[in-house]
Amino acid sequence: MPEFEELRAFLNSVRIAHHIRGRIRLKLQGGVPGAVELSGAQARAFQSVLDRLPGIQSVQTNLLARSCTVIYDTDVISERAWGDFLSGIQSEPAGRLERILRDAYQEIADAQS
Repeated sequence: MPEFEELRAFLNSVRIAHHIRGRIRLKLQGGVPGAVELSGAQARAFQSVLDRLPGIQSVQTNLLARSCTVIYDTDVISERAWGDFLSGIQSEPAGRLERILRDAYQEIADAQS
């Protein structure tokens, strides 16, 4: 399983394609200088983390479009957290989302050990 920081680096290649309260579509940018090619294992690990997050109701991926749609509970993950987290903005909502991601990722890693 890749390290969390590898997945964190991968998130630099993700942009928000569409976002309304409680629903966000994330798009993987391809052919962009500095963009990371995502292996199948990394994609599965990323979706596994998302599926286990508190506040995530569903995740649907579209491999052909290189996107995923996340339905989330705004009482747990604020609308602002996504943009701040993906942009690397140090804010309280982004920090809360990163802690949720790290905790879920660690739980998955521990289960695979």
